[in-house]
Amino acid sequence: MPDGATIEVAMIVPRTEAEGPGVRYAVWVQGCPLRCSGCCNPEMLEFGGEGATQRRAADLVEEACASGAEGVSLLGGEPFAQAEALAPLAEGVRARGLSVMIFTGYTLAELQTQGPAAARLLAATDLLVDGRFEAKLRSQRRRFIGSDNQVLHFLSDRYAPDDPKLQGGNTVELRIRGGEITLNGWPLLGPRTRVAR
Repeated sequence: MPDGATIEVAMIVPRTEAEGPGVRYAVWVQGCPLRCSGCCNPEMLEFGGEGATQRRAADLVEEACASGAEGVSLLGGEPFAQAEALAPLAEGVRARGLSVMIFTGYTLAELQTQGPAAARLLAATDLLVDGRFEAKLRSQRRRFIGSDNQVLHFLSDRYAPDDPKLQGGNTVELRIRGGEITLNGWPLLGPRTRVAR
């Protein structure tokens, strides 16, 4: 897939503090092959799901940089299912000074065997939260972590484990926009809630 390829996007929140350190430009991709039980975004599992849009990486780079965020967070769905299309986005925002955080259901060891597209996306990543979500291990003590089996990997020196932005509990943000209510962050009670008018 060339760098001009499109990303299947489920949702974008241009400014959030619930999806990584500082203010983030958060992109949820559509589609996930893993199907973790109790997933907080079940509406984002199907590839080609209802409401998904096709977006160019170059356009998202410009939007992210114009948002005033300190970084981009990629969630889903499963970002590494679209690694080839997401790599130019991650590289583009990092080249302009933003950080990149990715939430994936794969382990880092699994990603390291997935080939050049995954390697390229990993090379442009500062923080990686990895591992399948396990509902019975739902985390309430580590910020930005869904379940206690998941690991936060520091893939660059941009952040350190003692960074105050990584401390504290998870937060939830509620937005009402155009007759739709969205919840992002980590809803303790289960799946994300999206209520249309």
